[in-house]
Amino acid sequence: MQAMVLNQLGCPLVWTELPDRSPAPGEIRIQVSACAVCRTDLHVVDGDLPDPVLPIIPGHEIVGRIDALGDGVEGLRLGERVGIPWLGHSCGVCPYCTGGRENLCDHPLFTGYTRDGGFATSAIADARYAFPLGEAGSDVSLAPLLCAGLIGWRSLVMAGEGQRIGLYGFGAAAHIVAQVARWQGRSVFAFTRPGDTTTQNFARTLGVAWAGGSDEPPPELLDAAIIYATAGDLVPTALKALRKGGRVVCAGIHMSEIASFPYDLLWEERQIMSVANLTRQDGLDFLGLAPKIGIVTHTNPYRLDQANEALSDLRAGRFEGAAVLVP
Repeated sequence: MQAMVLNQLGCPLVWTELPDRSPAPGEIRIQVSACAVCRTDLHVVDGDLPDPVLPIIPGHEIVGRIDALGDGVEGLRLGERVGIPWLGHSCGVCPYCTGGRENLCDHPLFTGYTRDGGFATSAIADARYAFPLGEAGSDVSLAPLLCAGLIGWRSLVMAGEGQRIGLYGFGAAAHIVAQVARWQGRSVFAFTRPGDTTTQNFARTLGVAWAGGSDEPPPELLDAAIIYATAGDLVPTALKALRKGGRVVCAGIHMSEIASFPYDLLWEERQIMSVANLTRQDGLDFLGLAPKIGIVTHTNPYRLDQANEALSDLRAGRFEGAAVLVP
């Protein structure tokens, strides 16, 4: 197998030939056909997240077909197309797992961070965290659903049932969530970097009610705001845009320090929440609903050996939608 491997934090990934691996009991091996590139991959490569396992193969939005089954695997078959998400393993015995909150597991493994991921031609995965994808849609178009879509879905559910939803940072996750929220009959307000008219125009093509810079107030108060950007100073900005009783959901795994703000912004029962990982039920709910919604992912394919270029382009904001590596 071939892989793009992170050997040292802050350094480019290295094209590496590795021996083929066999799945252990409870695991599967898939031949990777597409792996989307997520901002969390940047946080892993840049060392923003603590204690990664090195060397590591990044990538956690994986689509591929099963070519080997470990002992004890049930409900999956050879040749089946599956998706592998960020949360790659949970212990099943801690209070969070037994309480239905496996996304907060005390002893988790994360794909592309603490277990090898999908920037490769082949990947090993916990069979419990492999989602059947069926045959509709291309591998490239489905890949962003495995994190941008899943985390976007969880953040939208946590935002509540309000009609006016603000999305701060209009990248891979927001462009999917905007389509889901519009399908639900909600009004979406897209906030981009100040002056980024290209992304604002892109948001308008997806039917948002309004698009503008994050330094602009929305034309009406929001019921909820979801922050996908990593800038902590957007938290008080989003609070200012909320109605009484509104909610700010921070959807990223990493965020810069949150700027101080007066209590008046939080008063009147406004809330700040964070999203951590996902549950298998999130995957089943969202991936079952996605074909009905007719989500169109905007993708930018790169060859596997162009992973460093894809990461660089993501960091610089050189494309709309999601980058996807294709072995």
